[in-house]
Amino acid sequence: MSTPEDLKGLYTDELKDLWSANDQMQRVLKEIAPKTSDPSLKEMLGKSVEGILKHTELLKDLLAGQDEKVSKEHCRGMEGLVAEATKHVLEEGPEKVPVLDAIIIAQYQRMSHYGIAGFGTAAAFAAGSGLKADDKKLKAATKDIYESDQSMSDRLPVHHSPRRYRAVLAMSPEPKGETRNPFFTASSHKRLIIA
Repeated sequence: MSTPEDLKGLYTDELKDLWSANDQMQRVLKEIAPKTSDPSLKEMLGKSVEGILKHTELLKDLLAGQDEKVSKEHCRGMEGLVAEATKHVLEEGPEKVPVLDAIIIAQYQRMSHYGIAGFGTAAAFAAGSGLKADDKKLKAATKDIYESDQSMSDRLPVHHSPRRYRAVLAMSPEPKGETRNPFFTASSHKRLIIA
C-alpha cells in the first residue's frame, strides 16, 4: 500500500485495514465462542460473527464505490489483539468457567474497540471527503459495534459491596441440573453485581 496523499486515500486505506481486522476478529471469535459455558454469551458471540460478516460486505461495497481494487491490507493492530485473545483464552485460559467467561468478554471488547475507532475514523474521512452516503453507512456500523460492545459490558461484573453480591445470589434460584455461573443468572441472563 502506498502512502496516501489525500483524504480519499486515507479513507480507502482505512477501509482496507478494517476489512483485514474484521477477518481476523471473525476467525478468532469462532475459536473462542465454544470455550464459554454460558449459552447466551455463546449466542452473542455468534451474532457478533454475523455482524462482522455484514460489516465486511459493507467495506467491500464502499471500496468498490471508490473505484478501488477491492482488496484488504493486513491489519497489524488487530493481529496483536488477536494474538492476545488467543494467548489469554485459547492457550493460557483458566479452567474456572466464570473467570474464563470474563476473559472472553474482555478480549472481545478490546477487539471491538479497535472496530469502533476504525469505523468511526472511516466515517469521519468519508464525511470530510463529501461522501455523505458512505458516512451514514459507516456511522450505522459504528453504532452496531458500539451496541454489541455495550451488551458485553452489561455482562461484566461491576464493583459493589460483597453484601450486595450475596443478596443477589440469594435471590437467584438455583436452576436444576445446571451449574451456577456467578457472573450470570441462568434464568434471566442478567448480570450479577459482584465485588
